[in-house]
Amino acid sequence: MWLLRGFVFLLVLCLLHQSNSSLIRLNHNGFEDIIIVIDPSVPEDEKIIEQIQDMVTTASTYLFEATERRFFFKNVSILIPENWKENPLYKRPKHENYEHADVIVAPPTLPGRDEPYTKQFTECGEKGEHIHFTPDFLLGKKQNEYGPPGRLFVHEWAHLRWGVFDEYNEDQPFYGAKSKKIEATRCSAGISGINRVYKCQGGSCITRTCRIDSKTKLYEKDCQFFPDKVQTEKASIMFMQSIDSVVEFCKENTHNQEAPSLQNKKCNFRSTWEVISSSEDFNNTIPMVTPPPPPVFSLLKISQRIVCLVLDKSGSMAVIGELRPHLDGSEVVLLTDGEDHTASSCIDEVKQSGAIVHFIALGTAAEEAVIEMSKITGGHHFYASDKAQNNGLIDAFGALTSGNTELSQKSLQLESKGLTLNSNPWMNDTVIIDSTVGKDTFFLITWSSLPPSISLWDPNGTIMENFTVDATSKMAYLSIPGTAKVGTWAYSLQAKANPETLTITVTSRAANSSVPPITLNAKMNKDINSFPSPMIVYAEILQGFVPVLGANVTAVIESQSGHTEVLELLDNGAGADSFKNDGVYSRYFTAYTENGSYSLKVWAHGGANTARLSLQPPLNRAAYIPGWVVNGEIEANPPRPEIDEDTQTTLEDFSRTASGGAFVVSQVPEYFLDDLHPPSQITDLDATLQEDEIILTWTAPGDNFDVGKAQHYIIKISGSILDLRDSFDDALQVNTTDLSPKEANSKEIFAFKPGNISEENATHIFIAIKSIDKSNLTSEVSNIAQVALFTPQANPDDTYPTPTPTPTPTPTPTTDKSHNSGVNISTLVLSVIGSIVIVNIILSTTI
Repeated sequence: MWLLRGFVFLLVLCLLHQSNSSLIRLNHNGFEDIIIVIDPSVPEDEKIIEQIQDMVTTASTYLFEATERRFFFKNVSILIPENWKENPLYKRPKHENYEHADVIVAPPTLPGRDEPYTKQFTECGEKGEHIHFTPDFLLGKKQNEYGPPGRLFVHEWAHLRWGVFDEYNEDQPFYGAKSKKIEATRCSAGISGINRVYKCQGGSCITRTCRIDSKTKLYEKDCQFFPDKVQTEKASIMFMQSIDSVVEFCKENTHNQEAPSLQNKKCNFRSTWEVISSSEDFNNTIPMVTPPPPPVFSLLKISQRIVCLVLDKSGSMAVIGELRPHLDGSEVVLLTDGEDHTASSCIDEVKQSGAIVHFIALGTAAEEAVIEMSKITGGHHFYASDKAQNNGLIDAFGALTSGNTELSQKSLQLESKGLTLNSNPWMNDTVIIDSTVGKDTFFLITWSSLPPSISLWDPNGTIMENFTVDATSKMAYLSIPGTAKVGTWAYSLQAKANPETLTITVTSRAANSSVPPITLNAKMNKDINSFPSPMIVYAEILQGFVPVLGANVTAVIESQSGHTEVLELLDNGAGADSFKNDGVYSRYFTAYTENGSYSLKVWAHGGANTARLSLQPPLNRAAYIPGWVVNGEIEANPPRPEIDEDTQTTLEDFSRTASGGAFVVSQVPEYFLDDLHPPSQITDLDATLQEDEIILTWTAPGDNFDVGKAQHYIIKISGSILDLRDSFDDALQVNTTDLSPKEANSKEIFAFKPGNISEENATHIFIAIKSIDKSNLTSEVSNIAQVALFTPQANPDDTYPTPTPTPTPTPTPTTDKSHNSGVNISTLVLSVIGSIVIVNIILSTTI
């Protein structure tokens, strides 16, 4: 315990930000403990509070009816920034803080783009992180473009709570339907409207019909779908809830499976209602007979908090039972071996205390009740390994949240490294200080035996002196006055004992309050898991709310015995990573070696030639309404500010580290030799028709999820989406004899030639893939890609009086029409890597 004195010091200096975990509960059909926070950067305006209350109250009624009288909003806490003026209505928070926000009210991610969105980086049916509303949206300044806030809140709530996705697609706003017409991506397909180009320049605006693009065979880039103001369709809330008649989610009978919506792509063509009705929320409730009461609001103002460090040396958790309600909003950092089996008896008392409990396990055991205690109070669980590489307790304390502090005031960890030195006494390396940080930069060195020789040079080569050495706590530290120089700092530590354990930790704050610093947050997808179920590592890099792309991100997962697994995290939209280029880097973890606690630590480095800010608007955002069709005429809304992708900001070199806390794994056998994990599902399969070839591209899976190399692929095609999804094994197989899988996360390209397929009998070819590993374990069926076998035609009222490219003539089909057998059969010739396979597809049957 020689470091405890220093840890108390670190607790004040190094409180960092960690990723969100919601405290929402469903109690008798009502959602409780919803937390809506107003970011400290939002100028004070009490109307925002009033508008939040109006929005949630209206949304509660809309949600109740949309879910067939099943769900409503019961109570909501609104967290008000510390820098807003006092008000007798404002109370002190208990467990509520910014870190657990379900809704964040903050400036827009990109200037001028006020679209509400939900941060959602997991799979279909899994909960999102939080909803982001801007002040201007809540104040009603964007209602024309995004619709009534109450209805839109329900749209975003479905993202957040039930993991459904949008039923429009701004990247693919149109598609070639089976009707051989160009249709707008929407659900339901019964939503009426017209497709037009609306352009404004120099104060004047023009409206014209849409041209057909010669490459895509769909409408041109500037074409938009303008819905009719008066509709009769009731679905869908995940398309455009602002239409007055829309009061339902798309159900199986109204769902548009043709549309290239994110809902279809991510949820295997299931409707939003099918996903919602399979949720735990739905299965644990029954419809209500009477209408629900209106939501109850608590107005909570952030204030100074008390942090209490508790060292439990007795092996007993009795100290927690001494907490009292006057500790509302305070935090307890509990260092314990976690072995006491009576902890479960005081969980309720701890919850009622109003204190947030952070649990740092010092021993190899981790009582689940203690983990649960930290979870229900909004705290965190860490496993403090005594191994140097993990930097033990320093990282655990460093990762504790200063969740209610403005981002510019948060201390960020730039480096955290440790080594056990034997024959070589030197520990030499560099740390990067980028221009977004530099204020209150703090270097901390620790050792286990004797004070080392310490040398530190700034980017100009000037040596830094005056380290304060505390021999009792075995640490030395240096605070750089003012703002530290931008660039690469070098350090050299020479051990004076053999063996010796040395660590270095570097923290800093934002250099300028008006420029958000680059941040790194890390977490696992679960706190507790059972072998052999995989886990997922997530690391998110942001500057403000803008994702940072192209960074090198490495995760180290360490077991309690010291075994480490190093994973390169990727933002490629494949394997464990749900969305490409969203600033969230992910990877599967399956390399369990023992039962017990594992710790997560992540390093992120960005180079000037790779890292960049994403100027793309966020995914899962509210549909922008370009205007309405009223009495046959378009009443257009102001166009959104355009984003020039060519002006993306390339970032300078930077480095960050973050602790992702701990997780516990059980049921790991002492020995297991069998291959238990199949290749990961391919989720980015894409198909394009180039002249007479279909070109497939996808990211290669691995032997074990996204690690290693699969053995072979099975590619199948069908004229029916549902047949391919539900009866993959019965579909027509493509010859892939010469297709050998590449290493995981490599880009795969494969081509085959369709020919002699009758347009009378099929409009699309649908394609899907399974991967097989060396143990004959099979992946899930991939997402389904498709190509149209025809050139879509514009609807009569959408045509533009200019010639369109002449479609490639279709070969005469080989179907025998000499008699009516009631079965239409067309022949499909597949030329795959030099092989010709002739097969028959039964496309339709009539009796």
